[in-house]
Amino acid sequence: MEPKILRYVIMLANEKNFSKAAEKLHMAQPSLSYQIMKLENELGTQLFNRGHGEVQLTYTGKVFVEHALKINDQFNQLKKQIDDVTDMQKGQLCIGSLATTGAYLLPEAISAFKNKYPGIELVLLEDNAPNLELLVLRGQVEISLQSMPITHKELEIETILEDDVYLAVPPSHPLAKSKKVNLSDFQEEFFILLKKESSFRIETENLCRKAGFEPTIIFESINILTCLSLVSTGMGITFVPGMVIKNTPAPQPLVYLPVRLANNHKRKVVFVYKNGRYLSKAARSFIDIMKIVTNSKYTG
Repeated sequence: MEPKILRYVIMLANEKNFSKAAEKLHMAQPSLSYQIMKLENELGTQLFNRGHGEVQLTYTGKVFVEHALKINDQFNQLKKQIDDVTDMQKGQLCIGSLATTGAYLLPEAISAFKNKYPGIELVLLEDNAPNLELLVLRGQVEISLQSMPITHKELEIETILEDDVYLAVPPSHPLAKSKKVNLSDFQEEFFILLKKESSFRIETENLCRKAGFEPTIIFESINILTCLSLVSTGMGITFVPGMVIKNTPAPQPLVYLPVRLANNHKRKVVFVYKNGRYLSKAARSFIDIMKIVTNSKYTG
């Protein structure tokens, strides 16, 4: 059994669809189907139930995937250690990231890393916060750029940036000329927020609760720029991280209000990786480069 077949089974189990799995594996669907069928014949048992809808794991398939994830993780750790012996002349680093956070923070770091280590291939996987945590735990990405809160206790956290939280309001808002505002003053407002799986959404909802209210949410989006554009129409208000304000021309008209928070609360952008798992020199170097670039851009 070749190591790559483990990746095939894991990907098919995740995607539950031969076409989608084959696309992510950069192979033809018939080839993937043949490889899975060949493995099932070799094992003498069926790993997947193939219906008209999603492909589902059998009980045997679930057991296989559980062990395949562990073997794949161990193989990846071994490969990282071997790559380190070559003093980072070659190898691969898989990074996870929230799409919006990565768009603002990753480009300069990726460029600096590639200039320093041209032989290291960088692979970027973008997803929502819960899925990214699972990708790290399964060893499918080595490090992931996210923001607090982090759910799984098995994950180590390194802070990259402490960012201020603002409220974006139309200029006609009664508090638009305030230098700093209390969140409790906005409990009667309509909020436009990111989708529920967003860590920034989770964080800002918690801030509202600490201020004594549940936000009235009238619209959700996966894109912070969509939220800001809707605020500019007068539809409602939204939370926005400071890094977005610094790097994005504001839709007009729009006013950003600093929020007075308990204990001078900051939004923390972090790298996470699995506790106890070997961290490659490439990952360590990327984190260090990221800290330097981010500090220079946002706090320098």
